[in-house]
Order: sequence, then C-alpha cells, then structure tokens
Amino acid sequence: MPILGSFGAGGKGGYGRGGKKLTAFQYLIVAGGGASSITSESGNVGGGGGGGFRTSYPGGTEVELESGATITVGAGGSLSSGGDSSVGDLSSSGGGFGGCHAQTTGGSGGSGGGGRQGAPGGSGNLGGYTPSEGNPGGAGHPRNQGGGGGGAGSSGTNANENGGNGGSGSTSNISGSPVGYAGGGAGGGHGGQFSNGSPGGSGGGAANNPGTDGLGGGAGGDKQAPWIATNGGSGRVILRCPSATDISVSPGTNTVSTDGPTGDKIATFNVTGTISF
Repeated sequence: MPILGSFGAGGKGGYGRGGKKLTAFQYLIVAGGGASSITSESGNVGGGGGGGFRTSYPGGTEVELESGATITVGAGGSLSSGGDSSVGDLSSSGGGFGGCHAQTTGGSGGSGGGGRQGAPGGSGNLGGYTPSEGNPGGAGHPRNQGGGGGGAGSSGTNANENGGNGGSGSTSNISGSPVGYAGGGAGGGHGGQFSNGSPGGSGGGAANNPGTDGLGGGAGGDKQAPWIATNGGSGRVILRCPSATDISVSPGTNTVSTDGPTGDKIATFNVTGTISF
C-alpha cells in the first residue's frame, strides 16, 4: 500500500508504486440507467432501473487516485442494462432493464428494472455494497402494466391499473448544490383506460420518456403504440478535493469548477476521461 503524505500546500496524498502523485478525493459515482426493454418493439414494459449510486460526501472514506487515472462514466442502456461507472477500485452498477415480451422479469442492476405482466422486478444493489447502491424494481400487473424501475432512494412500485411509479433518486450536494440522481423509470400502462404510466423518480423517465443523461435515470416504459423502447440516462462521476490541489481533466466535455463557500475544487465527469494533478 502506498504511504500517504501531504503535498500541494495542503492537499492530502503521496505517491503510488509507479512514482506518480497520489491524492485523496471525496466522490460521487453514478452509473448509467437501464433501458425500458431489451427488444426494440415491446408494449407495456417495466421501467428501467436507476444507475447505481455511491458517494463518500460528506465525511466518508475518500478514494485515493494516481495522477493520470482513468474515470469511467457508464452509458445509459439501449436495449440493455446501463453501463457501470468507476473511479479507481470503486464502481457502481448499471441500472437493470425493464421487463418485456422477451423477458418478463426486470433486469437486476444498481437498481432493478420493473417487471411485466405479473412478473417480478429485478433486484437492486447488484454489487452487494454497504450502504446499498440501489433498490429493486416493482412487479408487473397481469393485465400487462409494467412495474416501476427501482431508484437509489426507494424501490419501484408494483403496477396496478396503471404502470408503477419509478423509485425515487438520491440527492447529493457534492457539486455545491443539491442534485437528485438515479431515479427509476415509470412502468408502461396497458391500452385504452389503462394508458397512462406513472411518473419516474429523480432523473428517471416518465412513461414513454428516456432517463435523463448525466443523472443516471432509468427509462420510462411505453404507454401507447408504436411501442418503441426508450433509453436510460448516462451516469456521472464527481470528485471533490481541497482548493490547494491543482487538477485538470480531459476531454473537454469534463469540467473543473470551484465551490464558492469552501473553495474546494470539483471535477465533473460527463464522459469517460482522465484526471491529473
């Protein structure tokens, strides 16, 4: 294990085995949300599960990174579960896909996708982390309404005469202001009098709507023809360190900002990239 010291006029860190600088960061790791289906045309499906949500902020155990480390941001699911996000040895699991004709049980993931036609939702916390990274999806209704996808804050609800609600997301202030992440997508409703799906959670899609990119939201299930599957939202990684640490990120779609009240540096990764200091 590397020996930690201090450098950068107050930044915590040392040097890794390869002689590269090492520093400690508070982190938020949100994976990509799950799609509403694994087939391109599928009616009354479950909502996609929100991406796995893990954070050390405020006051938790920091992650130590070498300069030049790769940060992975999971893509939203497209006819699939969402992609994993990772920082060093830590990762969050992509959200599970919604149950559909091809597979009625929702997919397991950071949060599970909702089930279809009486089938159960997928399980959450695929990584087996403590605290949990997410929650299960809700069950589908025998009349075909889809269950809600699970979210970081709560499970998806079971469908009844409408599609189930997507589970709520979880809020983090690591960026300097409160933002909700990793909500589950709404389950799709049946036709006619059962046409309306229920709302998604933070970043999760309402019926027929995709999950929100950058928030790891699960996709909303369809509620009417032409039964086109929707995509989950991409994830996000945020790293926070003391103001004295000089950091840069690449590529240009990732950013470094400063939290006004504290002066802390905040590196926000919207796509996979690297961090240097």
